[in-house]
Amino acid sequence: MPSIRPAASVAPRTDLSDQRTAPIPLSPSRAPSVAKPAAQSGVQHAARPQVRRYRIRSLMPDGQIAEKFQLAPALPLFEEAFSAFARGSVIDTEMGPMAVEDLLPGDKVMTRDGGAIEVQWIGSTIFVPGHASHKARNLHLTRIMADSFGLARPSAFVLTGPAARLLQGGSDSILTPVQTYVDGVSVIETAPPAPVELFHLCLTRHAVIRVSGLDFETYHPGADAARRVGQSLRPIFMGLFPGLGGLEDFGRPAYKRAPTGLAQAV
Repeated sequence: MPSIRPAASVAPRTDLSDQRTAPIPLSPSRAPSVAKPAAQSGVQHAARPQVRRYRIRSLMPDGQIAEKFQLAPALPLFEEAFSAFARGSVIDTEMGPMAVEDLLPGDKVMTRDGGAIEVQWIGSTIFVPGHASHKARNLHLTRIMADSFGLARPSAFVLTGPAARLLQGGSDSILTPVQTYVDGVSVIETAPPAPVELFHLCLTRHAVIRVSGLDFETYHPGADAARRVGQSLRPIFMGLFPGLGGLEDFGRPAYKRAPTGLAQAV
């Protein structure tokens, strides 16, 4: 069972040396069912998907915080729920700027429309450089240098993961993957030299929050989630979000998204 702790307590910082969790081959007992290869058919079958260890903290209906570590497939659909902001990213909250690793479910973060919304869920995982994940994708982070999008936008450099989407524009604002802005000067693609902890968070509704002066979205599986999350993986995926009964419980996306190569059907 998930461990329960009062919302007022502060979780100790995670020791990365104890969690160097490259994707792990999925054991037969945990693997999604796949067709057995026909004997001497000469047909090459896909290898079983790997798994990754995910850390999940959720705000429960009674106000307590549930925390658990869970093995789940290292597929793009799963990884993007945990890979937007690198450890050390500074988020505007009701109590002032706060590092993402210090946030707890129940804290309120400031949104683009000026309101403070409660954090319901925080997911994180450790990515290890040199280990390709599903379909041989190597992890690359994006470093956004200070003032790249204007004065104090961002106020200091920001390191984001592959799931980060930035809101740019006026009335027709659209959420765009940060990789789109890579120019090799102000916005740089970089591979981590050591294990890096990445985070994502859900609020009571999908929203845009301020991270070091830039507007990023909170987690949402997307308007096409029902198509992307196959029936065989749906129970595993929803198991990462205690308190949510189905995909419809994520609500409607707050903004439209630009296409991204990260969003792949599984």
